[in-house]
Amino acid sequence: MGRAIDHRRSTTDAANDGAHRGHRVIQQGGAMNYNWNSAIFFDLSPEGGVTYTQTLLTGLKWTILTALCAWAIGFSVGLVIGVLRTLPSKTANLVGTVYVELFRNVPLLVQMFLWYFVLPEVLPTATGDWLEQLPYAPFYTGVLCLGLFTASRVAEQVRAGIQALPRGQRMAGTPMGFTTAQTYRYVLLPNADRIILPPLTSEFLSNLKNTSVMLTIGVVELTAAARSMQEFSFQVFEAFTAATVLYIIINLAVVALATLLERFIAIPGQR
Repeated sequence: MGRAIDHRRSTTDAANDGAHRGHRVIQQGGAMNYNWNSAIFFDLSPEGGVTYTQTLLTGLKWTILTALCAWAIGFSVGLVIGVLRTLPSKTANLVGTVYVELFRNVPLLVQMFLWYFVLPEVLPTATGDWLEQLPYAPFYTGVLCLGLFTASRVAEQVRAGIQALPRGQRMAGTPMGFTTAQTYRYVLLPNADRIILPPLTSEFLSNLKNTSVMLTIGVVELTAAARSMQEFSFQVFEAFTAATVLYIIINLAVVALATLLERFIAIPGQR
């Protein structure tokens, strides 16, 4: 396809060094005891004169950046698609339904490969070459793919939130002379947002964790950084335990922020 996925295979020196320190698993009386090597996080990585801790933190930075950019696309597009699915128009409903079913029913990994490997080959040669030579092409491609995939899930939350409102909410805009757009902007969406905030938080967490799929097209986010650390140092438990802890920390931070936001936008006297 004119591209190669960077799997970051270890060098011979790194392999020898990793094999020397390796997985120190000791068998005693049928039990397996693992000697945790915390010093590995302060060793230099062969990738560029940085420690493995710095490698993981750099991966975390790319994970957060990717998740935020993809969420911006997913929320914006999902909001529009969700509204289309609730409009009194069969054409709008059809467009929204086709989008949701298309993106939601195809695995994210397959979509990632289609966007990154197949799309440049089916576009005109000049456009395809431009995409392939674009700096940080895997990042931009992955963000777009993840954003559009997330939009299909956000759209369903928006649709459900609007349809959960009492029928009188939609009718309230008529005596005030609101157009359909104004009714959605000033009446329906503000009230629906309060309903869908908790499920949207779950969607954002899923979006954050789905960034790990981007390692398959060469984006060195947190999971890819942990994998790189494991391949160079042969410290599997340390690498992926550290990645797990970082994922838990960032997810708990998101939940805490969402809880504060939910309290801030709640209508006084209602829970």
